[in-house]
Amino acid sequence: MKRRTFLTTTAGGAVATAAGLSAPAYATGKRKLKMVTTWPKKFPGLGTRAEEFAKDIETATDGRIRIKVYAGNELVPPLGAFDAVRGGKADIYHGSEYYWQGKHKAFSFFTAIPFGLTAMEQSQWLNYGGGQKLWDELSGKFNIKALACTNSGVQMGGWFKKEMNSVEDFKGLRMRIPGLGGEVLKRLGATPVTKAGGEIYLALSQGNIDASEWVGPWNDLAFGFHNITKYYYTSAFQEPGAAIAAGFNLDVWNSLSKADQAIIKAVAGDNYQKSLAEFNSRNAASLRVLVEKHGVLLRTYSDEILIALARTSDEVMQEIATTDDLTKRIYNSYMDTRRAAMEWRAIADEPYLRSRHLYENFGKRL
Repeated sequence: MKRRTFLTTTAGGAVATAAGLSAPAYATGKRKLKMVTTWPKKFPGLGTRAEEFAKDIETATDGRIRIKVYAGNELVPPLGAFDAVRGGKADIYHGSEYYWQGKHKAFSFFTAIPFGLTAMEQSQWLNYGGGQKLWDELSGKFNIKALACTNSGVQMGGWFKKEMNSVEDFKGLRMRIPGLGGEVLKRLGATPVTKAGGEIYLALSQGNIDASEWVGPWNDLAFGFHNITKYYYTSAFQEPGAAIAAGFNLDVWNSLSKADQAIIKAVAGDNYQKSLAEFNSRNAASLRVLVEKHGVLLRTYSDEILIALARTSDEVMQEIATTDDLTKRIYNSYMDTRRAAMEWRAIADEPYLRSRHLYENFGKRL
């Protein structure tokens, strides 16, 4: 794709204007940056999106910024990406912010929280609800500038070796589930485990864990979880719209021209939208394969379980909100957007989506 074409299809061409005004500065030199990811190499939708993000930046900057992408464990371990960028060993990471909740609890808000925002609502918060400014304040404490550049959409509840019929079934369950969802299940008697994607299959197959959530049908099919267990739960309370971040070393980010920063922001926004469309398309096709070819059994949590999960999630979030002043401000801002989005969607999206199911014969293939 030519640079001019790319820029006119992102951010309404606004970045193209900025680039045109700053053209003389572009000849000053080229940058070669290193990106570390938390994903296996070429992993569908996540590892591949990191590659696309890097490629789009190179295209949009006429090759001035080139990014070498390292998959998890190629340069640093997946969960070491944050510290690698913070300390200057790498320039950018591509990963989930909730992996860093050990650094600060508030990072989870910028990936997903239980019963939180959908992908589009997350974008609403970041761009029009003050979320990005708060993210800058949080990540700046760690010498990071982070941008949302991918979203996997609504995720699945996970793979289980037994049916989950009541809240009691969570007691003693060893489940790979990072972020705040893990804390919620812990309070219901489960043992949450954090493992990078490439470690899940072995842990599940060897019996080191009893269950695992990952992403959705597209990614889960690629990992082959259906070869271990057939119970696949919907109702992903823990990640209703998981945003993935590109985190830049703040010194590196500040060394870029304003024009290049604007280009990168536009590329991140474009990748966010494209990734969501890709996940929606691939997940639908992959779910059919899992069910029709591999005999996977779809299950949904009962209302009893969902209410218990919601009640416990609310307790967890309110406790986290009192951690410090910044977390409280992030919490209040996030929940303000959640309430506003729920009010609007209750009279817009939800009635329409219900209406589509009333007449099932509509739109039959000709």
